[in-house]
Amino acid sequence: MADEMLRVNKLLSEAGVCSRREADRWVADGRVTADGRRVQVGEQISRNADIRVDGRRIHREEQKVLLMLNKPRGIICTARRGERDSVVRFIQYPIRVYPVGRLDKDSEGLLLLTNQGELVNRIMRAGNFHEKEYEVTVDREMTEEFLKGMGEGVPILDTVTRPCKVTAAGPCTFRITLTQGLNRQVRRMCAYFGYEVKKLKRVRIMNLILGDLPVGRYREVSAEEREELDRLLAGSSSLSWKERHG
Repeated sequence: MADEMLRVNKLLSEAGVCSRREADRWVADGRVTADGRRVQVGEQISRNADIRVDGRRIHREEQKVLLMLNKPRGIICTARRGERDSVVRFIQYPIRVYPVGRLDKDSEGLLLLTNQGELVNRIMRAGNFHEKEYEVTVDREMTEEFLKGMGEGVPILDTVTRPCKVTAAGPCTFRITLTQGLNRQVRRMCAYFGYEVKKLKRVRIMNLILGDLPVGRYREVSAEEREELDRLLAGSSSLSWKERHG
């Protein structure tokens, strides 16, 4: 619609510039203008406004991109251009994309990259309970008590992790399926029981499976995978609990 009014963070995320959360930070820092004036956090503006970030005009991306990357260790999940080891610099994709969530620098495996801000929010919101599966190797042989405790919930970061599925995959290796994404969650959970993570690889996000994609390589999500992803995301909110309930 010609005069449709939307929150500025939604407009920026739809344009493939950043996620809503990052957009709010940019607005708060005074980096975003609409028709020549600085906008405020939460402000609604016209879809047809001249929106700029740091003076650079924002155009809506026509091509929607969703990539699967097998992230190597040492690569940082950021879109900041000044970061030497950033994932966007690593893949050198011709269209501006940014990571869906994070894998810490020492971790590897499946990372999604996209230019669709709403998609990022719908996948990553903890309240949507979407699954992410990891393969983890620890520094010594595991006990049944350790596996049971990991699955029942672990007190870290002033909370208790959600119950999750944990299965042994070897004497020192297990698989864990999470529906939340606390900071360095798996490493902190293991540390609580006195184990050190030696290798952490994400192998699945919802229906998207890393499979045999080589380390350091990426591919586009197939039409069939995207169709199933959209089905699983049906009804998932892109808003936080606070945004939904005021």
